[in-house]
Amino acid sequence: MIKREFWQQFDYLLFGSVLILCIFGIAMIQSAVAGNADIAGSVSRQVIFVIAGMIVLLLVSLIDYRYFSSVTRILYALSVLVLIAIYVIGTAVYGSARWFDTGVILIQPSELVKTIMIIILADYFSKTQFDPKNLQWILKGFFLTAGVVIWIFLQPNLSMSIVIFFIWFALLFYSGLPLKYLLIFAVVVVLVILIAFPRLADYQQLRVLNFIFPDPNASYGDNYNVEQAKISIGSGGLFGMGYGHGTQVQLRFLKVRHTDFIFSAMANEFGFIGTVIVIALLFFVVIRCFRIGLMASDLFGSLIAYGFGTLIFFQIAVNIGVNLNVIPVTGLTLPFISYGGSSLASLLLGIGFVESVSAHRHQNI
Repeated sequence: MIKREFWQQFDYLLFGSVLILCIFGIAMIQSAVAGNADIAGSVSRQVIFVIAGMIVLLLVSLIDYRYFSSVTRILYALSVLVLIAIYVIGTAVYGSARWFDTGVILIQPSELVKTIMIIILADYFSKTQFDPKNLQWILKGFFLTAGVVIWIFLQPNLSMSIVIFFIWFALLFYSGLPLKYLLIFAVVVVLVILIAFPRLADYQQLRVLNFIFPDPNASYGDNYNVEQAKISIGSGGLFGMGYGHGTQVQLRFLKVRHTDFIFSAMANEFGFIGTVIVIALLFFVVIRCFRIGLMASDLFGSLIAYGFGTLIFFQIAVNIGVNLNVIPVTGLTLPFISYGGSSLASLLLGIGFVESVSAHRHQNI
């Protein structure tokens, strides 16, 4: 029987906010389909993932998060094996081998690995919390992360590689990274960018070059998508054109409108006021995660909550930044709203871990 203490400490505001965002996401995807038969099935698939994801969220929250500390090595090994398997039986889409084709849906393992790595890194930093905060401590965490990221980078999937390294750095910082190392990190990042850019895939280089030197007359590709996104946002005005009545969406000028550019579709139909409300709710989710981290009974729980809060914040910032054309196109989804079963499932699993930290914070394992 579930203890009364569990339900008393379960964060209903976090759960309710996530549920509202998921339902709103389904509604936005329905509008973004705009009669296109090729993506019409996206709505029903997203509904299935929301229902399944919510069940997983609740089941994971019932398990004391501290139990996962004992299986991090197994989780790490399985993550690497699954990512390696991509090269054997994976399906290539748009030039990248990132998916397993089940015959019904495409599953992107790196999305799940992203969530698992937060647990693994939180466990590492909590177990080494009393170790000297020196270069050896930093490098151990780096190589632990790099052992997974290398297989994601080779798919190639640069954006997910950056996300996981960002999570590593964030947890490193939360765990007490000495400030003297920040300047070193800044120099290293600049050097890595200069060295790595010529070695990126052609489409990855093109995304950066299109951002720096945009072609306003482009009729296709990332640059065209960004231009249409800006038009969609601008034409939405203060209150938008109304649900299902956004011209950029319904006339299909806006491409990839149910995934990467759903924020622009939302702005086109709900305007500035509507997008501000949705962004506020998204940031409320981030705040609840950090609140749970502050109230956690140990560092492991704190880092889990901080890690997922940081992940959600990072994806929000990057997705909106792409839509506003302040950063290059990356392909990261808007949390809980964009279409994408693997992304949604990994985020709901992450919220399940955060809820576990909240619900079990005063219990002894």
